[in-house]
Amino acid sequence: MTWKQWAASRRLKPGDGRELQRFRWWQLPFRSLFWLRLPAADGPARLHAVDIRHWARVDDSRIRAHLFLDGRHVAESKLPAVFPVDGGVIEVAMSGYGIRRCHYRPSGGQPQQLTPDPASAEGRRARFGARHPGLSRAIAIGSVLLLVTGVGLNLLQLAEPVSQIPPVAQRIGTFASPIHLPIWLNLALGIGAVLASTERALRLRYSALLDAAGR
Repeated sequence: MTWKQWAASRRLKPGDGRELQRFRWWQLPFRSLFWLRLPAADGPARLHAVDIRHWARVDDSRIRAHLFLDGRHVAESKLPAVFPVDGGVIEVAMSGYGIRRCHYRPSGGQPQQLTPDPASAEGRRARFGARHPGLSRAIAIGSVLLLVTGVGLNLLQLAEPVSQIPPVAQRIGTFASPIHLPIWLNLALGIGAVLASTERALRLRYSALLDAAGR
């Protein structure tokens, strides 16, 4: 067992058997729900659901993922979570903008993303992508460009004050940024970066360089 697997097993708690609640429209900003049907070794396929309530951030408690099997609560874990299931594990992780990962990793083979509930924000984004693939692709490219632009401009502007720190200046010299954006434009870029990272989170896309730097 690796250290990550051991740490994940320590976070895992048994479920209480309660019934899974259906997704309500007003839960869009606060909840994510994913589905996975897996064949059982000793019978018919069984339906797994992973339920994540984002509103746990409000009281600074740790966000938890809940695993349901055929509609009944069987396990929960603080994130990042690893749930043992038939033939492998379900991995769940979050970024600062939404779901970073919700995948089934079989014992042998490639990981596959769970299917988002159609009523959830992730499900609505996936349905939009299926109905309008061209526009969806353009939005995805725009999100990346917005993040790249924001990160690049921020690095240029930050390099100047950092280079003026005496130990840094003595070692590598000072740097004069060719770009000095007004406050309102920096704020606009920051808001754009948040929207872009949120859009990427709805598609379970994450880059430590882009999405983490956009925070």
